[in-house]
Amino acid sequence: MIASLPDGEALQAVIVAANRGPVTFQTASDGSRTFTRGSGGLVTALIGLAGRMPITWIACARTEDDLNWGEGNVTLDVGRKPATVGVNFLSPDPAAYDGYYNTIANPLLWFLQHSMWDLPLAPVIDRRTWQAWTEGYVVVNQLFADAITQQVRANREPTLVMLQDYHLYLTPRMVRSQMRPAERPSLLHFVHIPWPGTEYWRILPPAMRLAILDGLCAVDLLGFQTRADALNFMRTCEAYLPRASIKFGKGRVWYRNHATHIREFPISIDVKRLNLFSQSVQVAELRTDLERQLMGQQVILRIERTEPSKNIVRGFQAFEEMLETHPEHQKQVTFVAILVPSRLDVPEYRTYLDAIMAIAGRVNARYATHEWEPIRLLIGESYPRAVAAMQLYDVLLVNSIADGMNLVAKEGPIANRRAGVLVLSESTGAREELEGGAIVISPCDVHATAEALHEGLTMPLDERERRAALLREVVQRNDISNWLDNQLQAAVRLKLKGAVG
Repeated sequence: MIASLPDGEALQAVIVAANRGPVTFQTASDGSRTFTRGSGGLVTALIGLAGRMPITWIACARTEDDLNWGEGNVTLDVGRKPATVGVNFLSPDPAAYDGYYNTIANPLLWFLQHSMWDLPLAPVIDRRTWQAWTEGYVVVNQLFADAITQQVRANREPTLVMLQDYHLYLTPRMVRSQMRPAERPSLLHFVHIPWPGTEYWRILPPAMRLAILDGLCAVDLLGFQTRADALNFMRTCEAYLPRASIKFGKGRVWYRNHATHIREFPISIDVKRLNLFSQSVQVAELRTDLERQLMGQQVILRIERTEPSKNIVRGFQAFEEMLETHPEHQKQVTFVAILVPSRLDVPEYRTYLDAIMAIAGRVNARYATHEWEPIRLLIGESYPRAVAAMQLYDVLLVNSIADGMNLVAKEGPIANRRAGVLVLSESTGAREELEGGAIVISPCDVHATAEALHEGLTMPLDERERRAALLREVVQRNDISNWLDNQLQAAVRLKLKGAVG
């Protein structure tokens, strides 16, 4: 729903470029080809444009069936009527993709931007890292740039290119360099993860750092989750980008005779879709099953991928301290943790999952009885189960060390039916919007987190309801359509090609 563009101004054509596509293909037993639509608000918001203009999504193939598909149109249900989206799957050399994704994007850039490296020991940028950069990250970014350039020329009309995230930092400069000024599209790049302060960028060798900043300063509009991220980017340019002119008040970087406008666009959730799904029979059955297992206990909930940045271990340590310092909660509260193992091919992730299991086992061994299991681990991805659990929590814990946004913090208040309390890390992007209704904690302060859990469990009902209503109102007002709308409005105000007709 992109309804707030000024009268007389219309979008032309849009290209979305992201590592993952909006669909994944499968071959059925009868040989027919089917596809599964990607989950998440990003897919919902961006394909929602398809009913209003030509849209092409360029991504890397993830399966053999994606490779066999290659390029073509798919029809997706976006609510009011089916929409056609062009899908162009790129097929990088497997070795190039491995270097691009598994060495540079994850973990080097992801860990850097979440401030997660153990600097006395890691990262080690060696010959293999440089090979992954030159023969992987650079090569795949060039593959995207070539596909974007080809599609822009095929469109034959003003085009807005919307690039997504840390996988494609070099692509914008490559696109600008291989197209004449008159034919260049407008470039919008949104960074979904945090942008740390200038000192942390010293981790990267100067050549890598310069290439990333040079690439991002080729876009017309650069979006971040928070104001702090936007400011950090401009400070990074000021520190490391030679001859760049920074206008902090205007949110602008002038570099290589080009203006890049820096804005914050906090991403959100598809509120309507979540509300409808919350009323489904499947969710109701799972909620009933959880209620039976919990036997009337109060519930602390967390829903996370097992990424080190999510701070799951300290969350369990805080729960353990709460049970020790406030023993009245023993046998009365269950900590339900729905955890999705993530990136287990990365050693740091495997080690962290082991630490999660160890602390959960320790707490249960120390406090469990025949009738009560303090921490209940539910392992594996099941969105219906997650939504059912969100309906039941008394306290939702989101204590990430660093998070671009954290959409669980926004989904919870919409799905919850108990006027549940949100305990929220100050290091999440969601904090800027939600702090008025949350209990905000420092993610490393286990004692303060324990006290916040206790406060949430014992908070008077009228205060719980006040906070819950405030959180719902904020999320409903700033949903995923609003996130996309704000970017398109900014493009219109900046008179970018592809955004103004």
